[in-house]
Amino acid sequence: MVNNKMGKVYIIGAGCGNIDLLTLKGKRCIEEADCVVYDRLIDPKVLKLAKADAEMIYLGKGNTEGGVIQDEINKTLAKKALEGKVVARVKGGDPFVFGRGGEEIEEIVKYSIPFEIIPGISSSIAVPEYAGIPVTHRGLARSFHVFTGHTMENGEWHDFSTIAKLDGTLVFLMGIKNLDLITGDLIKNGKNPKTPVAVIEKGTSENQRVTVGTLEDIVERAKSEKIVPPAITIIGDVVNMRETFKWFENQPLSGKKVLVTRDTNQSQEFSEKLRIQGATVRELPFIKIENAYNFDEKDLKNYSALLFNSPNGVKYFMENIKDIRSLGHLKIGVVGAKTDELLREYKIIPDFIPEKYMGTELAKEVQNYTKENDKVLFITSDISPANCEKWSEEYNRKFEKLVVYKTGKHIYSKDEVENVLNEIEYITFLSSSTVEAFNESIQGDLKLLEDKKIVSIGPVTTKTLNELGYNVALEAKVFDVDGVIAVIGEK
Repeated sequence: MVNNKMGKVYIIGAGCGNIDLLTLKGKRCIEEADCVVYDRLIDPKVLKLAKADAEMIYLGKGNTEGGVIQDEINKTLAKKALEGKVVARVKGGDPFVFGRGGEEIEEIVKYSIPFEIIPGISSSIAVPEYAGIPVTHRGLARSFHVFTGHTMENGEWHDFSTIAKLDGTLVFLMGIKNLDLITGDLIKNGKNPKTPVAVIEKGTSENQRVTVGTLEDIVERAKSEKIVPPAITIIGDVVNMRETFKWFENQPLSGKKVLVTRDTNQSQEFSEKLRIQGATVRELPFIKIENAYNFDEKDLKNYSALLFNSPNGVKYFMENIKDIRSLGHLKIGVVGAKTDELLREYKIIPDFIPEKYMGTELAKEVQNYTKENDKVLFITSDISPANCEKWSEEYNRKFEKLVVYKTGKHIYSKDEVENVLNEIEYITFLSSSTVEAFNESIQGDLKLLEDKKIVSIGPVTTKTLNELGYNVALEAKVFDVDGVIAVIGEK
């Protein structure tokens, strides 16, 4: 029987450079862990899967061969498991493909600590595939061979007299600093100097770069491109298939660098959609959204209609309603596909959605679903421009505004914002409040935006931008996140 006071260790291969390449079992084990021990080649989004109270221990080895730090990793895994913790040892690629997972297991079995090994997608196959290079291909390569690009701790090197005679594809991992040795020894031992070579830097990530050459010129090309680790080297005729098979660089938003400025809780879906289409994304939330619900739902009997002008309105209203039956008599209108989608998750189908995604259109269209002097409740935020007094007079209804969430500004130092702006091309604004917080953070210095493209979600946000002197390069045709992404893809 397992000692109830003893923990367990998961040796997890996290894939290479991209959270999408993490296995479902790896995800589950990280979510379960009390302690996460990780290295430098992990997508930061993988670490966010851990529990809020999980102990996070970074033990990265950089571009070295380990040694002393590997011993520290081994001992840390055993120590934490003996404390009764479930430990996730999260490493790039696969634990047994130059991952030193075996050495870690040798240490923990000394103490009879239970463990599991979760395979990971190795960079030896995933990175070439993201570059459009098959490691095997009919007529070109019937085998592939994977080598470490490091010398051994005692300084010994591979037997290139044998390697140079291999017909298959050669894959060298972690070998950018020894690229000259690798290519030189292959040529010296008879490999054709014209053999195609590809060096892939930061493979599968948004910063992936591919440099193609031959054995005789790839070192100079890599130096010219200033290639840095992590990078792998692919040698063989399969490299020539890249121009036909490359796909990662051909996505709709490939090469576009986008800043997401919305609230942290909402930015994840937006950022992920951008990344899936190939964009490089930076996040800097300029607003924070908090619950502000204060309403007695018994009073709903006095109203004839509910209007929601944002997904947040739906979220904070529905999360606070105690009895959904209190909504049964109401006509419900929403602005936008996302607001509609979220409301349907609560098993409510809205009665109407204006063609134009604007609160003013909601107020106008509710006339078709109510009678004169009916009371209409407009669900929104503390900074909403909803003009209930004007609408009441114009449409002969009694409009009232119910604030269910507050939008606070998140102000950064000017230098902090400028550092992020240096990394991006497009700045997306999905609300006027975000624009105002951004402008306050940069102290109104529009010179910082001279080479940037401002993207607005719609007319209201555009108006705020224009009033502050911003030049709006793109405005969404459909006033939601997907509309913003669509106009970025058009330019």
